[in-house]
Amino acid sequence: MNINDAGGGGDIVGMSASEKDQNWIPKIIKKRVCTTFVEDTDSDARGCQCGGPRDSHASAALGDYFSTAIVSRWDSAQHSSEQPTDGFGEVEFAGASKRHSYFLRLSCDTPPASVYHMMTAHWRLPPPNLVVSVVGGEGRSKVKTWVREVLRQGLVKASQSTGAWILTGGLREGVGRCVGEAVRDHATAASSMSINKVVALGIAPWGMVHNRQQLVNPEGSFPAKYYVHNKSRDSCCLDNNYQAFLLVDDGSVKRRGVETAFRARLEDYISNQRTGICGSGSINIPVLCMLISGEAAMLKRLDLSLNNCMPWLVLAGSGGVSDLVSDILENLSTGPSVMSSNEAEAEEGPSDNLRERVAELVKKHFPGEFDMDKLVEQALSVYQNRDLITVHHGEQEGADDFDTVLLKALVGASKRASPDSASNTEELKLAVTWNRVDIAKSELFNGDIQWRYEDLEDSMTDALVNDKPQFVRLFTENGLNILDYLTYGRLEQLYSSMADSTLGCSLLQQHLEDRRGSAGSVPSVANLLDGPAGAESQEGGVAREERFCLLEVSRVLEDLLGSVCQPFYLAPLGLEGVAQRRASKRMSRLLRGECLYKAERCVFPWASLFLWAVLQNRSDMAVYFWEMAGESVLCALSGCKVLREMSKLETEAESKQAMKDLAQRFENLAYDVFSKCYQSNESRSFTLLIRQSPVWGQTTCLQMGVVADARYFFSHGGVQALLSQIWWGDMKRSTEVWKLLLTLFCPPLMYTHFLPFRKVEEEEQRSSSVAPTGDTNSLYGETIFSFSDIKQHDVEPGSSSPPPMIKGRPSPPPRPQYPFVISRWRQFWTAPVTCFLGNVIMYFLFLFLFAYVLLVDFKPPPPQGPSPLEYVLYFWVFSLVCEEIRETLFVGNKMWRQRMRQYIDDMWNKCDLVAISLFTIGMILRMFEWSFMCGRAFLSVDYMVFTLRLIHIFAVHKQLGPKIVIVGKMMKDVFFFLFFLAVWLMAYGVAHQALLYTYDPRPAWIFRRIFYRPYLHIFGQIPVEEVDVGYDWDKDCTDNVTLIDAGMEPCRNMYANWLVVILLVVFLLVTNILLINLLIAMFSFTFSKVQEHSDTYWKFQRYNLIVEYHSRPSLAPPFILLSHLHLFIKRYIRKIPSAKARHFVLELKGKAANRLMTWEAIQKEMFLTAQSKIQRGTDSERLKRMSAKVDGIMKQMAETRGYDHRLRSLEGNMEYCSSALSWIVEALSQSSSVKTTQPAPVPREAFPSSST
Repeated sequence: MNINDAGGGGDIVGMSASEKDQNWIPKIIKKRVCTTFVEDTDSDARGCQCGGPRDSHASAALGDYFSTAIVSRWDSAQHSSEQPTDGFGEVEFAGASKRHSYFLRLSCDTPPASVYHMMTAHWRLPPPNLVVSVVGGEGRSKVKTWVREVLRQGLVKASQSTGAWILTGGLREGVGRCVGEAVRDHATAASSMSINKVVALGIAPWGMVHNRQQLVNPEGSFPAKYYVHNKSRDSCCLDNNYQAFLLVDDGSVKRRGVETAFRARLEDYISNQRTGICGSGSINIPVLCMLISGEAAMLKRLDLSLNNCMPWLVLAGSGGVSDLVSDILENLSTGPSVMSSNEAEAEEGPSDNLRERVAELVKKHFPGEFDMDKLVEQALSVYQNRDLITVHHGEQEGADDFDTVLLKALVGASKRASPDSASNTEELKLAVTWNRVDIAKSELFNGDIQWRYEDLEDSMTDALVNDKPQFVRLFTENGLNILDYLTYGRLEQLYSSMADSTLGCSLLQQHLEDRRGSAGSVPSVANLLDGPAGAESQEGGVAREERFCLLEVSRVLEDLLGSVCQPFYLAPLGLEGVAQRRASKRMSRLLRGECLYKAERCVFPWASLFLWAVLQNRSDMAVYFWEMAGESVLCALSGCKVLREMSKLETEAESKQAMKDLAQRFENLAYDVFSKCYQSNESRSFTLLIRQSPVWGQTTCLQMGVVADARYFFSHGGVQALLSQIWWGDMKRSTEVWKLLLTLFCPPLMYTHFLPFRKVEEEEQRSSSVAPTGDTNSLYGETIFSFSDIKQHDVEPGSSSPPPMIKGRPSPPPRPQYPFVISRWRQFWTAPVTCFLGNVIMYFLFLFLFAYVLLVDFKPPPPQGPSPLEYVLYFWVFSLVCEEIRETLFVGNKMWRQRMRQYIDDMWNKCDLVAISLFTIGMILRMFEWSFMCGRAFLSVDYMVFTLRLIHIFAVHKQLGPKIVIVGKMMKDVFFFLFFLAVWLMAYGVAHQALLYTYDPRPAWIFRRIFYRPYLHIFGQIPVEEVDVGYDWDKDCTDNVTLIDAGMEPCRNMYANWLVVILLVVFLLVTNILLINLLIAMFSFTFSKVQEHSDTYWKFQRYNLIVEYHSRPSLAPPFILLSHLHLFIKRYIRKIPSAKARHFVLELKGKAANRLMTWEAIQKEMFLTAQSKIQRGTDSERLKRMSAKVDGIMKQMAETRGYDHRLRSLEGNMEYCSSALSWIVEALSQSSSVKTTQPAPVPREAFPSSST
């Protein structure tokens, strides 16, 4: 039975009542209790050999005389039994930090899988990227100072940088206490994000814990109060600096080493788990045992662990077994009796000379041990596994770069565990797992190693899945081709690796369920993994099922991006133009087959990875992919759109804000890059805005900016310049409005020089002056924003053959030569500004006609009416209805449902629908005698709605437009104010009515006196003679209930009239002073907040207005019906496409598109370079560079101290040699057996003196 089957398993996080119900834990986790009393003859108290007194044993254990008689030695497996644990939950250390720690009392035979699952899933400890198990240094022996520094500056810092777990005894003694203090110091100095990365886990014997009875509670402790005070030498308290404690119980008391076997099994189990999010890493979790000091019994633990291929790091100089192992490895490795290979040693056994030398070293370090032969055998076995051991001289080398030491130790051990694998690849996987790009750059990507694609593939997947953008950048810069890497199968693999807690995964899961429901069956995982890409995913770093296919991804992107883009990823699936339900069925059949599309390369890899990162809200990864992707402006706007749509669906406040911030960041990037483009070349930047993108579903920057609500982007001067160019058409932007109005009433003026028009020759001169190389300029395509440009593309049907290609771009067809009268007429009337002014004038005439009909010429129902002018009004409204139908159903290339949805989403279109509906109802009702006045009322209200429509018309004005935006924002404040006012009006009105009148059943008067009369009181209309009984009231009234029911006015109530006056004073005080000033304050706040952004809002709304009038016919209602007839003949009979559509959409292909993208990429690189220079000049970056230089100097000084130590040692050796030689010379000179043929040499002076 595992934890998942227990039926409970709530998270042990927090202190809510639901989390206290952890009844499932005793069903899974057990403790051990001594069941057989074995008398300890060495104990004065005649206790049990388990360490517990006689009184602590149950009666059954004391009554088993037969077992006691035949047993001479207590054994945990035979003389103890498992029972449900009674120690679990959270522990609060009294007088220490407020942070609670987790603890669990468990049997020594507990499966490590259950414990690991409980720590990661229920205690929510982050899965480790490395486990460092610190052994040795137990007891109350003093730890050396430099060992403390290695633990503080080396181990804990390395654990923070690598995301490691530190396993120790967890007690306030020896090395465990030093590790706890190091974790505490790190938590004090580090940020909150770094604290969570250092996980210190204590594994201690339950019987050794002091005050352990405070942790006992069969129902769990949430928390348990634990008091720390060490008074007993046989036990020790828990250290409050640890995050969790595993208290191993074998039924004994005050025995050390109980936890050793369980700890070894837990280490072995963790070493077989995968790193990364949900086990998505490319390697198993590395486990490294770190030996500090250690008694002689630790040699057995070391030997057993090495036989299981567990790597060890020995801290030389710390004493005990550490010094013994370091001496054996250093002294015997250079000896003549060392075998050349481990295989030879294993077959022939160690030589006698080697055994003798090992025995000498063992006697040197442990002279008082009795079983010396056993220690020698264990030491020899350790020596045979020396490849798994790394010796670190911490006192000499210091604590710097301790994470590099750990990396080298693990890589060295992996060479023996898997000798066929490349050590560089293993080292790279460890660096990726620990997210140490600095180690990878300095050790692996320094130019000495030639990396192949196969070496980087798995690590690239690991870096992508686990959000390590620095490694992704490093791999792409060092030989990984993204075109070869990203296939459609791997893209599905990446989407399947998304964490379940992300919003993107939940959206994909919804569409997956819809597809499976439509298909009627669920494909198996084996089918999902068919094909070459599936085989790669099974062997690759991501060990998760491919839950999602490209169809779910396409539908999610379609939901987020809307109809502005064509669907993504349907072409490789062969599902373009297929209905959703049918596509789901075909996709399910496709997944049951070979899935050949998975082996195909992704057409636009960087854009696909960008969307993948954005859907997971990974800011750094998304920004890097944006840098690598083409079409930077459109890519940033697309990311902005996706993130803002996701922020509307996100429920978690922190994630929602992160999405909004990242969306604003991408909008700023689009703005900055386009600024660079606009500064470089104005005409090309215009082309960039309206060019259709094949990467982003044939959309344009302007279209994407509108749906993304990118107001800041639209406020850019370049965007507004393009809109102004389209707005004025072929007329110059400096044209005065009064000249346009005069030309509207006197059209012949357009043929004079009264209106300034731009000439084609001027445009050509301007474009040639921007870039003299006209041949190069032509390759970027041409921007169409005036009628003179439209004439170049307006080709009549039945014309000559398609135009020839000029360097990848179709040359414009020959321009039809119109007479001057016709061309100038078209130039004037096709300009959007002319259409706008014409509509404004005609709309004012419409309102004037409407008002005249309502006030003067509104005749009775037929046969007397309606009047001729009213019929004209009906015809005028009919033309407005025809125009609304044309805008809804016949503009654009979208489906009619999408057009209807887009039309209804606009607020002013809703206003038009209300106005037309009210007019239709009023027109029908006024035709009948019984409903004539009702119809008049409807038309009167409708006139107000039509008049309010003027606000939208004048939104294009530069001064009025921003003010209209402010008014719209203030309307929200008015609604809040009306809410407070309505509450206060009801409170005062009901009390006022109840005090003045004892009985008044008329509903109309009740409503009037409760709401309407108090509302008039605010503006000073107070009937004092009615409110105050001190004034005479000349109105007939009665107190008779029958007369009051008949409709007579009730008399005032004289009782408590003073209270009515007081309520009136309080009401006026609150409304006229408090609420009115509150409204003024709200308006002031809104005005000050919106004023600085009102210009931005106005420029964004201006685009919609320009698009609206740009697409409208030239004539205004009611003459617009002639334009409708002309358009019907031209579009549906003569089949002539619209040339006006080219103003906002331009299609470029071939070299023209490639060179435009290249030019945009150059501008982006220039922008990023400038930003990088600014970033390097900041104070924080300067401090980082200064810190790196100081660290380098400190390392050099440490090396200098090492050289000084070595020189002193060499000097001592030289002095010894000199003394020995002097003694030899003296001895030989006094010996008579040695005869010399020459005199003894005379010592020279080091620096001979100069002759005088």
